[in-house]
Amino acid sequence: MYVKRRGDGGMENEIRVRAARPEDAEKLLEIYAPYVEKTAVSFEYVTPAVSEFAERIRRTVSRYPYLIAETKVQTLGYAYAGSFIGRPAYDWSVETTIYLRQNARRMGIGRALYGVLEKELRAMGILNMNACIAAGSEDGYLTKDSVLFHEKMGFKMVGTFHDSGYKFNRWYDMLWMEKIIGDHKESQPPPRAFAGMEETRLIWRKSGWEESH
Repeated sequence: MYVKRRGDGGMENEIRVRAARPEDAEKLLEIYAPYVEKTAVSFEYVTPAVSEFAERIRRTVSRYPYLIAETKVQTLGYAYAGSFIGRPAYDWSVETTIYLRQNARRMGIGRALYGVLEKELRAMGILNMNACIAAGSEDGYLTKDSVLFHEKMGFKMVGTFHDSGYKFNRWYDMLWMEKIIGDHKESQPPPRAFAGMEETRLIWRKSGWEESH
């Protein structure tokens, strides 16, 4: 998948969105590490080793989409879905995650990347996208950006776990947000495993990213 944005002066930047591979672990950790070490966005305390992160990618892509947005010279962000709870009755629900390089935020890349993720999940027969988000008073480690982003993507608030995450000697709430992306039926077909993604092109227009046919 390729994303193209027309910048000032008619300049164009092309972004590729593709399925992640375990060998992408090192460059994805470059994006993730600052969230672990400097923010409460991630509740991990220590940045995972490259080998551990590669194994996480391997486990995810065996069943769910794990997508990367990149240019020819830089990885801009990644988004993926994972198992929700882990019981068969929850197979139609997933937990979604997105991280962007700090200098790639507020450029529409997150919306485009999450939009592609949603498209792939719909094609699999997934019905519910769930996001678990750290929240609380804005401080030097956490803002409301993630909550606002998910609201713009059509997610609704469904619940709060109070003072359930402890990091940097502070307590944070956890919010659950959801987006329904399919019809719930009495006889529900089982979801399919992720089997790669179809190449697409998106062009930046005043209204945002649009698919080019």
